Amino acid sequence: MANTANSGQKGGGEETSRRDFLYLATGAMGAVGVGAVAWPFIDQMNPSAAVLALATTEVDLSPIEAGMGITAMWRSKPVFVRKRTQEEIEQARAVELDALPDPQPDEARVEQPEWLIVVGICTHLGCIPLGNKPSEPRGDYGGWFCPCHGSHYDPSGRIRRGPAPANLPVPTYSFVDDTTVQLG
Repeated sequence: MANTANSGQKGGGEETSRRDFLYLATGAMGAVGVGAVAWPFIDQMNPSAAVLALATTEVDLSPIEAGMGITAMWRSKPVFVRKRTQEEIEQARAVELDALPDPQPDEARVEQPEWLIVVGICTHLGCIPLGNKPSEPRGDYGGWFCPCHGSHYDPSGRIRRGPAPANLPVPTYSFVDDTTVQLG
């Protein structure tokens, strides 16, 4: 009887080892299975090719004359691209930062002084300010004017008067060459 008791314990130890291995193998296979099932759901959350194509936009600057601007669309948002005159650049740089609701030097808002590129959405309630076309009012400071609630922006896209809490945002951009800028 003593021999059978010892053999039962020995067999029990091997059985425990096999059982642990089976638990680990089953758990690993289950984790791989869950990952294989979950991956398509996770992958479908990535942006589509159409959205990725809109992630960057190239804008031709060659038709824009000094003092004029165009509106380009980037990520379904209007972007104002203005070629500033020397007078507008000097006006923007002469402003005392203490006089601004959202102080930011002009030099920090542009890569090249003559080109100002800002997202054309008023920071108050999301309206589109006027002033990018020659026939539109540019407000009291020569930049943009949001007629919805009376926000006035200067030639650097900085808020000067009105309820807007912040400057027009500057998007990520880079100059590809002398006549092309890439947004995004």
